[in-house]
Amino acid sequence: MNFFYVLNGRKLKRNFLIVLALVFSVGVIYAERDNITVFAPQQPAAIYSVPTDKKVVALTFDISWGDKRTEPILKVLKDKGITQATFFLSSPWSQSHPDIVKDIVNDGFEIGSHGHKHDNYSKLSDEEIRTQITTAHTILSDLTGKQPNLIRLPNGDFDKRVLRIAEELNYKVIQWDTDSLDWMNIGTDKIINRVVSRAHNGDIILMHASDSVKQTHEALPVIIDQLRAKGYEFVSVSELINQTESEGRAVQDKTTSLTMLGLEDAVSAADTGY
Repeated sequence: MNFFYVLNGRKLKRNFLIVLALVFSVGVIYAERDNITVFAPQQPAAIYSVPTDKKVVALTFDISWGDKRTEPILKVLKDKGITQATFFLSSPWSQSHPDIVKDIVNDGFEIGSHGHKHDNYSKLSDEEIRTQITTAHTILSDLTGKQPNLIRLPNGDFDKRVLRIAEELNYKVIQWDTDSLDWMNIGTDKIINRVVSRAHNGDIILMHASDSVKQTHEALPVIIDQLRAKGYEFVSVSELINQTESEGRAVQDKTTSLTMLGLEDAVSAADTGY
């Protein structure tokens, strides 16, 4: 008895492409097994904003040097009735200005870490990264009486190693969605326009209180007034995070991402006949 097998050419092509894409994917995954993030959605991620329907934003201020700009900014916040904001403090600066740190704490504002040495941590070894974060943690804890659990890395620089080590040390890495560019001293009106036009629900707004910024204390009152006129309330970063799950952006490997894209494109091409 003779048996005849009739194979559908289109299905055969589709199955062949799927198998080929899978084999390629497995090969890349094996080669890049130490750097995979696409297949590990629970990988640590930096927080840029928080998805929420509430009209809330977080004002954040980085400080790493100087003693002339922080007090005017604190006065603006007090005059405008802002009771929640987050200050990311460099630990060497904090050691040199304990009275200003005390003022920030006494005003009820949240303290986050801005690290110890002001350098790009992605260039450091794992041990050096850990040392920088823990050194800052000890100093800030001693000065404030509270243990910070938020960190904004110097220059906003990090990689997957920094994220992993920060998480191991019980820190959340905080970035921003709206950069005021006040550190560039672009002009009071431009600083105001950048923040007010870009602010959105759950936004983390980057500003500074170091002596390098000369216009922040002038722009801040108008920013607060205009955002309030739009219905926004001001909260700390921790309060913002507590509202809902934070929106993190993982550091993905380009090769792995392309592998997934290649698999999807292969299947799509087989289905459409292209």
